[in-house]
Amino acid sequence: MTLQEEFEKYADDVKKVKTRPTDQELLDMYGLYKQAIVGDINIDKPGITDLKGKAKWEAWNSRKGMSKDDAMTAYIGLAKENINKYGK
Repeated sequence: MTLQEEFEKYADDVKKVKTRPTDQELLDMYGLYKQAIVGDINIDKPGITDLKGKAKWEAWNSRKGMSKDDAMTAYIGLAKENINKYGK
């Protein structure tokens, strides 16, 4: 299984956990996912009233400069932790 295939498998599997991960866990995975798929952030920071959008932007921006392969590997690790922690 290639890194890309493993990444896609865990991206799908983590959506099926029985209990919703914490907001911080979701943001960490979101930032790694976007970095793995898109690369460095390419959108403007949302306004001060968009708290959810701002949190997601900051999670992604914090991964700036990370390679796509490194982001996929880190995402897989976090996804495995969340699947083990919250059940599937």
